[in-house]
Amino acid sequence: MRDFDQILQAGIERGAAAGVSAVVVNREGTIWQGAAGERSLGGGDPMTTDTVGAIFSMTKAITSTAAMQCVERGQLELDTPASKVLPELGDPHVLTGFDDDGQPVTRPAAGEVTLRQLLTHTSGYTYPMWDANLLRWYQATETPFIGTETRASLQTPLAFDPGTQWAYGIGTDWVGLLVEAASGQTLGEYFAEHVTGPLGMTSTVFEATPDIESRLAAMHLRLDDGTLNPVDRPRPQDPEFEGGGGGLRASMEDYGRFIRMFLNDGELDGARILSPDTVALMVTNNIGDLRVSKLETVMPSLSNDAELFPGDEKTWGLAFQINEVAGFTGRPAGTVMWAGLGNSYFWIDRENGIGGAYLSQILPFVDEGSIDLFYELERAVYESL
Repeated sequence: MRDFDQILQAGIERGAAAGVSAVVVNREGTIWQGAAGERSLGGGDPMTTDTVGAIFSMTKAITSTAAMQCVERGQLELDTPASKVLPELGDPHVLTGFDDDGQPVTRPAAGEVTLRQLLTHTSGYTYPMWDANLLRWYQATETPFIGTETRASLQTPLAFDPGTQWAYGIGTDWVGLLVEAASGQTLGEYFAEHVTGPLGMTSTVFEATPDIESRLAAMHLRLDDGTLNPVDRPRPQDPEFEGGGGGLRASMEDYGRFIRMFLNDGELDGARILSPDTVALMVTNNIGDLRVSKLETVMPSLSNDAELFPGDEKTWGLAFQINEVAGFTGRPAGTVMWAGLGNSYFWIDRENGIGGAYLSQILPFVDEGSIDLFYELERAVYESL
């Protein structure tokens, strides 16, 4: 068996990341957890297994889990207009271009947006970092960007008619608001009562306590010469919503527990989070003949071109990207995964009953050094089976 700790340490020594924390789990418990490097490059505080970082879009799987709990209780429906619960989602319009004055031109969308479309990124809601037209729309209308956590930032036009294409976007932030409307709780309150609390994920939060603050890793920027530089990333002041699409901070110890719940058909240590049937639905292709495609960046300071397991056929479930063919790391077809903007990654292999989560804090997304280290760690896991 290759030494997982040595893999992380070698990655740090070659500059793959300032610091990394990772965990590998199976149905019964933690197989391995480890960390290497520093929380902030040059700061002297070591990365540890309980280090907390911004997990960005790894939040989406937790929000999706909350939404599917609401579906199980009959509070939300997958295939009826989501505007029945959240009127703000009514009367969607598709952005078709810009007039001679540079102002947006839209038309009414053919159809209403549904929860299933929001969960599968087929609603038409996109992200400006991978959609040049939406970026231009934000600039032309002077609408605050999504990271401001203002409700106005979500009031964007669609890129296409709901259900007709796959394009990654802000749909899961809308899902978080649907959970709030259905439950009468804030998203953080809902998670604590129904998801992260029952799973014992005590370091997974929107707002950090003093204890968690003391364990936070800094964000780093990969400079043109390949070096890393710590950067301040201020949180929005007085946010108007808690970002179900990317607002959580978490430790990989915690995320390992979330992964184990999915490996165990929705249950962990006696806490039933989801029914087995719901878990099976969430990890199954929910986009039909559509396929996940490369995200081509128009904001290179935030993301490189993004495709995980490039070239492989990929679909989407109700929370995850699904590998439709075996991956080069050794993962089998049917493995689900996703990632966070700051170069955090996870996978769940229900066939072999194994999964893992990896945290680094680097921008832009799909940093070559960090993602290659994640792939190397995953490959070593499969070589050890």
